[in-house]
Amino acid sequence: MARPGPALPAADDLRARVDPQGRLTVKATPGAREEAITLAADAVLVRVRAPADRGAANEAVTVLLARALGIPRSRLALLRGATSRQKVFQLASD
Repeated sequence: MARPGPALPAADDLRARVDPQGRLTVKATPGAREEAITLAADAVLVRVRAPADRGAANEAVTVLLARALGIPRSRLALLRGATSRQKVFQLASD
């Protein structure tokens, strides 16, 4: 049986969390049972199946965020948090 797709918020709701400089701060959970993005009151929570090993979770978080935002993966860059659960991404301007 195929796994259901990840639970993603509306792109506009996620874009509302981007600051004026185009940065999005997220809290990542690698090795999760299922992939999802949750908009909590004070944080964007991203759960990915990929383990925190050799950047696999960072890549999975980037791909999932790009999918949720409806943008190409190349328009997102990890600014801070390569080895931390707290990550800051830069969205390329239009």
